[in-house]
Amino acid sequence: MTEGRDRPAGAQEDGNAPLPDPGGPGDLGPAEDGRAGRGLWLRAPETVMRLARLGAFHQTRLSFLRATLRQVAAGGYRFGYERWEIGDGGVGAAVYAARGPERDYSLVCFAHDLDPAMRTDRVIAEAWDATFVLYDGIPDDSELDRLRANAPKQEAGRYRHTDLILSRANRSGRLYDHVVDCLAAGRQPAAARLDETGYVMRTTAVYGNGKFGIADRDRYAGRAGFGGPFRMEMLTVWMIRQFVADLVDHMARAGGGARAAPLDRALRRRLGIGNSTGLGLGPFIVNHPALFARWVECRELALARVCAQETASAETRREFRQWIARARADAAGWTVAEPVQAAKIARLSDDLGRLDAFAAGLGAEAAAPWARIRDWAAEHLSLEGQELAVSLLIEPHGGIVDDLADRMAVEETEILPAGLSGRVRDLRDLIEEEYGWALEPDYARPEAQARFWYVSANKLEPRLGERWEEPGAELELPLATGRDIAACHADLGKAAEDETLADFLLRHPEHRHTVRRLSDPDLGPYGHIRDNLVGAGLLPLDLLRCKLAFFGATHFDPKSDRWLRINMFRHAPYPDELQAGPPDDWIYPRPDG
Repeated sequence: MTEGRDRPAGAQEDGNAPLPDPGGPGDLGPAEDGRAGRGLWLRAPETVMRLARLGAFHQTRLSFLRATLRQVAAGGYRFGYERWEIGDGGVGAAVYAARGPERDYSLVCFAHDLDPAMRTDRVIAEAWDATFVLYDGIPDDSELDRLRANAPKQEAGRYRHTDLILSRANRSGRLYDHVVDCLAAGRQPAAARLDETGYVMRTTAVYGNGKFGIADRDRYAGRAGFGGPFRMEMLTVWMIRQFVADLVDHMARAGGGARAAPLDRALRRRLGIGNSTGLGLGPFIVNHPALFARWVECRELALARVCAQETASAETRREFRQWIARARADAAGWTVAEPVQAAKIARLSDDLGRLDAFAAGLGAEAAAPWARIRDWAAEHLSLEGQELAVSLLIEPHGGIVDDLADRMAVEETEILPAGLSGRVRDLRDLIEEEYGWALEPDYARPEAQARFWYVSANKLEPRLGERWEEPGAELELPLATGRDIAACHADLGKAAEDETLADFLLRHPEHRHTVRRLSDPDLGPYGHIRDNLVGAGLLPLDLLRCKLAFFGATHFDPKSDRWLRINMFRHAPYPDELQAGPPDDWIYPRPDG
C-alpha cells in the first residue's frame, strides 16, 4: 500500500521540451518543468521521507558517478600515463593525467607493501595497500616528492590547495591474490569467481571539501562539469579503478614473466571499486538538510517528468522492459550473507518478474503508461521493488531528466534564524500544522531515546551510542530532529504567544539549531526525515545506503546494522573505452556481456 497521496507541483505546458531554467542550474521552481499536458505530480514527502523507503533507494541516471562519466565524456577528456614507477614488488608511484578542455587533473597513486596483519577497513587504520591524491594539474618532481611524503600518511599528512581529493584503498583478501596468480600462470580467472566479490581493491575513505587541509570545494565547484555534488570524488574513484587494473596486470607480469596474461578486457569490466562504509557517513544527510532535500527533490522530479507523459513509443516501452531484464539478471548476482538483505533480494527478483509482466500487459493505447506502472508498483511490490521500479522508469528517459543532475548542488551558507521579530505563536502553529510526525512519539519512553549520536574523540568520526547502557550522552550531537522539534514545541507552548522568537531564544538557546532548521528557506518539501533518529527501532544502515545510492553504488552488502560494503563503477567503461560507446549504458550489463 502507498503511505500517502501524491501532490501536484505545478501545471505544465504542452510539448516535450523543458521550459527555460527559471534561475540557472542551481534553482528549482515549483513549475519549472513543462511536459506533455498533464499536471506534474510529486510523491508526497510523508511517503518518500521515511527511513525504510530511503534505505531502499537504488542508483539512478542522476547518481553522481553516472553524471560524472557523462560529463567527462561530453568534455572530451583524454586520459594517459604520466609516470609508472611501480617495482616488481608492487611498491612505487604512478601518475595518471586527465586532460580536459580547460583544465588538467592528475591521479597520483602510491602502492605500498602492507603487512597483511595491518590490513583493516576501520578508520583507525594507519597504513593501506595504496594511497591517492587527485591533483589540480600535472605535478612536477618537487610536487610528487611532497605528495610521496604526505599522501601515505593520509590524515596525518600536510596538504595544499592543489590537492583536491584524498583517498586510500586495500586489497580484497578474497580476490586480489587469486586474480594475480591466475594471470601470472597465463590463465584468466573465472567470471563467476570475480562476480562473487566484484572488486579486487576497495577504498576505505574518499575525502574532499577541505578535509585535513586539502582544497575546499569552492576552488573547483564553479568549473565546467564539476558543479554537481561529489564529482571530483567520483572522478577519483573511477581513475583509481584504472590504476588497480594496471597494478594487477603489472604484478602478474612480475610473477609470471613471459607466460603471464593480461586480464581479459571483458572480465576487467566486471570489476568495480569496492568501498567499506560505516557510521561516519550517516549524519551527513541530517547535517546538510537543504542539500539532501535537493537530491531527493531532483529524483522525484525526474520520476514526475517521466510519469507525466501521456504516451510512450514502442521503442521506449521495449527499452524499459530490457532494463527490467538487465536489472533482474543483476539481482541474481547480488548475493549477501546478511539474512534480512538476502530476503529482500529474493523478494526483489520476484518483484521484477511481476513488474515485467505488468508492463508487458499494458497495451500500446494505454494512457499515461509510466504513471500506471509507478502506481501499480506502489500497490504490489516491496519497498525494494518500488524504488528499483523508480530507477528503471527514469532509465530510458535521459533526454528529459539528465539536466537535473546539474541542479543537485546547493550553495550552503550558515542559516541564522529568520524572522526573529516573529512571534512564538507563529512557530508553534507552523510545527502543529506541518510537523505532526515529530510530535507523535512519546519521547519520555526509554525506547524513544534509546540511542545518541556523538563524535569519537580518537578519530573525530560520528558514532552511535546506547543511551541507557553507555556513557557520553551529554556529548550528544543535535541529530534527533523530531525529538528536538517536539521539545521546542513544548517550550513554545509555555511562552507568551506574542513573545518574539528572539526573546524566546535568549531564554532557550538550546533550541537555536531547531529554529534554524525550521527557518531554512531551501529545505522544500523533502527537508526532513520523518522518523525518530534516536529511537530503539533506528536502522542506521538506511541512512548509509540512501546516501550511497545517490553516489551510484550497487550491490549493497550489509555486515551489520552499522556498516556495509558496496561496489562502484562495476561494468563501467575504462578511460580508454569512454569514447567508444554511450557513456551511460552500463550500470546493469547486457545479458550478452
